[in-house]
Amino acid sequence: MRATDEGRAPAAEPIRIVAVDDHSLLRSALCQLIDAEEDLRVVADVDTSQGLADLVERTRAQVVLLDVEMPDHHAPTVVGELTRRFPGLHVLVLTMYNDAQLVQEMLARGARGYLHKSVPRESLLSAIRNATVRDPHVTIAVPRSGMSESGFREPQQTLSPREREVLTYAAAALSNRQIASRLKITEGTVKRHLRNIFEKLGAVSRIDAVNKAVDAHLIRRP
Repeated sequence: MRATDEGRAPAAEPIRIVAVDDHSLLRSALCQLIDAEEDLRVVADVDTSQGLADLVERTRAQVVLLDVEMPDHHAPTVVGELTRRFPGLHVLVLTMYNDAQLVQEMLARGARGYLHKSVPRESLLSAIRNATVRDPHVTIAVPRSGMSESGFREPQQTLSPREREVLTYAAAALSNRQIASRLKITEGTVKRHLRNIFEKLGAVSRIDAVNKAVDAHLIRRP
């Protein structure tokens, strides 16, 4: 553990991550991106899901970044086995597929996120950091451009009707207090909805959330 200045609390331990992808160059780039963050650490990277559960136990990993398409690998089965054995594990699926059925199956097996490999780095890092947050919501981040062969688009159900209302008022530049008054809820509830919205959209600000929601056709631009 690094020494700390006198009177300063020790820094929190980095989030421990295992990266699983059979494309070595992509996996290497992913690990470099993650290890550049002070609060994140790749504790293992492998090209197969064989023996993955034992690796998670040995490294005490909190997050697994799991590719879908690999030899001798059925991703839904792997996700189900991992989440049954390690209920607190945060499994994030990284893939090039935009298949709605696959998204639903992965989430049903216990995955906490489904991210296309083309998503911005901020969305990925946000999804990883959510591993330390006790929150029932999942992260879904897929391209906004067009429909896939399965007809899947960035899922509209990522925002609840109330969250859309809150974000619509936020898009109109209303304050939290004004939004609370309009919806007859507390200001604290408005803040909670905004936190959930930011997490679901991978947003870092109100403007960012509004822009992403408009692009995904979740709300109309005022």
